Amino acid sequence: MVDQKNDVRWLAVNIKTNGEIAEALAEVLGRFVDNGVVIETETTFNPRTQEYEPSGGLQVSGYLSVDDGLEEKRHKLEEALWHLRQISPFPEAQYTPVRDENWMAAWKEHYSPIPIGDSLLIMPAWKTPKVGETRHIVRINPAMAFGTGTHPSTQLCLQLMERHLVTGERMIDIGCGSGILSIAAIKMGASYALGADLSEQALISTLENAQLNDIEMNKLEVGKGSVEEILTGRFQIKNAALVLVNILAAIIIRLLGQGLADLVDQNGTLILSGILDHQEPMIVEATEKAGFKQLERLSDADWVALALIKL
Repeated sequence: MVDQKNDVRWLAVNIKTNGEIAEALAEVLGRFVDNGVVIETETTFNPRTQEYEPSGGLQVSGYLSVDDGLEEKRHKLEEALWHLRQISPFPEAQYTPVRDENWMAAWKEHYSPIPIGDSLLIMPAWKTPKVGETRHIVRINPAMAFGTGTHPSTQLCLQLMERHLVTGERMIDIGCGSGILSIAAIKMGASYALGADLSEQALISTLENAQLNDIEMNKLEVGKGSVEEILTGRFQIKNAALVLVNILAAIIIRLLGQGLADLVDQNGTLILSGILDHQEPMIVEATEKAGFKQLERLSDADWVALALIKL
């Protein structure tokens, strides 16, 4: 039983895991916690580079409010985790009481600047870059819990975008989440970015993060929708030289069936991420049928991302 006195208002829940089960864990934890769930890549400080670098593992985190329903919520959470553990083992959840006045400080402790590729730096909104920083800085408010840049699938997507984005071209991000991909694209020279998502909260998060990064709104369009809405002219553009989809493999397959290929210019690039390694063959088969040829493949633990050219 957590002591509800002394201004203890939150119970931090942290679960260490691997890439394959992280999304399922986040879905389960999200049923019980307040203020969203975050999947983060654990980092360690490298004294040689003076930067925090990914160390391999993942952690799924959230906060339970300390109230009269806490023990029931915790019991139901543990029950749900037990069932998930029968499918794929993972360590026991760690619970840490957090005083009310330390709530935001505790939340912020999870986040450190993350260098991506050769030219990007994903930075929590409250951090200040070091003097002389030369990377493109993308500020993100991780409290929104929609794609903070800590998950391997997002990092792989950013690395491929860094390699295949051509300055001055347009890009489309299907399932924009926090807006991190659209914002990074504009920072790296995209002339126009369209971020589409079916979640209202994701659209709000994208616009707030765009403001954090001083993005010119004539370069960024954000709206509710997906492939069908773009193709039917709901947005200012119907196609682009670069299209990114960082979702789940099953959804990627569905989007290909809905005309995803038509969003990509001839000889344009499609970047797909959010793919687990055992799902790669079906993605490759579906993209080949849609008229794409693989340009590059990146992987991180169980996760795979692909860059493809439209023939």
